[in-house]
Amino acid sequence: MPRRHDIDALRAIAFSLLIAYHLAMLYVFDWGWHIKSSHLSEFLQIPMLFVNRWRMDLIFLISGISAAIMLAKATPGSFLRERSGRLLIPLLFGVLVVVPVQPYCQGVANGLVEPGFWQFLSRYYTGYAWPPKAFDGWKTSFTWNHLWYLVYLWCYTALLVALQKPLASRMGHGLRNAFVHLRGWRLLVWPFAPLLIITVTLQLKFPNNNALLNDWYAHAIYFTVFMYGFWLGIDKALWAELARLRKEAVALALMSYFLYALSRAVFEDDDPPVTYLIVWIFRNLYIWAALCAILGWGHTLLNRPFRWLPWATQAVYPWYILHQSLIVLLAYWLVPLKIGPVAEPLLVGLGTVAGCWLLTSLLVSKIGWLRVCFGLKRLPPAAEAVASVSPPLAHR
Repeated sequence: MPRRHDIDALRAIAFSLLIAYHLAMLYVFDWGWHIKSSHLSEFLQIPMLFVNRWRMDLIFLISGISAAIMLAKATPGSFLRERSGRLLIPLLFGVLVVVPVQPYCQGVANGLVEPGFWQFLSRYYTGYAWPPKAFDGWKTSFTWNHLWYLVYLWCYTALLVALQKPLASRMGHGLRNAFVHLRGWRLLVWPFAPLLIITVTLQLKFPNNNALLNDWYAHAIYFTVFMYGFWLGIDKALWAELARLRKEAVALALMSYFLYALSRAVFEDDDPPVTYLIVWIFRNLYIWAALCAILGWGHTLLNRPFRWLPWATQAVYPWYILHQSLIVLLAYWLVPLKIGPVAEPLLVGLGTVAGCWLLTSLLVSKIGWLRVCFGLKRLPPAAEAVASVSPPLAHR
């Protein structure tokens, strides 16, 4: 099976967008985050809302596509073992080593944690009773913050493996065929219906918490798009149809987003419940149309061996693990300096990119055990020896 360069490229683009999104969270007005700048913008809510509705759905969709490609070449057991190593080891390392700087900076910035990182760690690792709302995750002391995606993806991967026999049954084939045989406007519209049903039945009861437990609305949405990706996976005819419909998908996405934004602006919180339904219809239609547009254009424009792609494919996982801790740490240092609305985001953004680049290039890519801790395959001994003297991530 030839390598799907468009999937590699879309994964790198999706996680790059995630980094930009988290950087913008410092500055968007009225949206809570770990640390906030004094330079806040209401205008940022417009592009942030445009991206927010589908950004994680895209990542789980791509994860489902990748699962289908990998399962086509491996047994379910070997697939789960490989995925477990590349998800759970980075999760454990990230929670213990990379993430703690985030609650520390947030707690100190909130005035609820005493300065002194090593003292903080001694308490953080031993279940200290933190003051209420000291930082995100204060109730349990530990937090995985942005690494929640790894936990969720591992759960969906394990569930996918457990469902292999039901999926191979007559009913399972029927569900898959109902999806992969969609053509024309039906492909752009019908898959949004399950997302809408999930929203109507679960969103108000189980708002997103990224804490794994009692997050049933998020689980239902993310696992649904994960399965869409799994069914889409290696179905060439459906990929061709998405490419053919890419312009129509863009038009539908823009129209539905306009109606979604308009309905949000017009309706008030105390309006009748039917107004929620109107908003949710346009929102879920926008999400699915945007995903179709991204996949269709990606398959058309990105399925080729770009020179930057091997490097990006290797770098995307370590950058994902590192980026938010770097953003929070840099903001913790720079926000109190009041250096201005241009210099501050520029320095935080450039510092985050430089930090990810240097740490990945000089350490992660060269040291075998660190590669494993950041989700990369360990190089053979001979290759590790070459890596120690070769340019960072060159030709990999």
